Amino acid sequence: MIDEKLVSLNIALPVPPKPAGSYIPVVRTGNLVFVSGQIPVKDGKVEFQGKVPTDVSIDVAQKAAKLCIINALAQLKSETGTLDKVSKIVRVSGFVNSASDFFDQPKVINAASDLLFEIFGEKGKHSRIAVGVASLPLNSTVEIDLVAEVSQA
Repeated sequence: MIDEKLVSLNIALPVPPKPAGSYIPVVRTGNLVFVSGQIPVKDGKVEFQGKVPTDVSIDVAQKAAKLCIINALAQLKSETGTLDKVSKIVRVSGFVNSASDFFDQPKVINAASDLLFEIFGEKGKHSRIAVGVASLPLNSTVEIDLVAEVSQA
């Protein structure tokens, strides 16, 4: 069902990116799945780098946020076997590599939140933070992690 929705949105989940450090990409405890921070990596390369809005526009940063969510969903699917087991996206934390005077981080992370709602409907509505940071790993424009509730079945 969710796979069909992804196809209709022209989204193909990639092979989940490998961790860039000393951590595991997904941890499951009970019905909760925690996906570690995902950066906008495609085919092993960081697609979006630099600070918003000096190096990267808000529109481009929104594309980075969507790619982070796609990577997070790939990690989630690798853990659960299917995204149909997702009963709720609980929490999204979005970090935006920001110029010191930039304050529109929510506009960037809205792209990720909107995509989750588009894919999962009401199950995709979540709590969230959108934070500006001085830098991110590999000079990524955005990093996003998420927590999802999944069914045991």
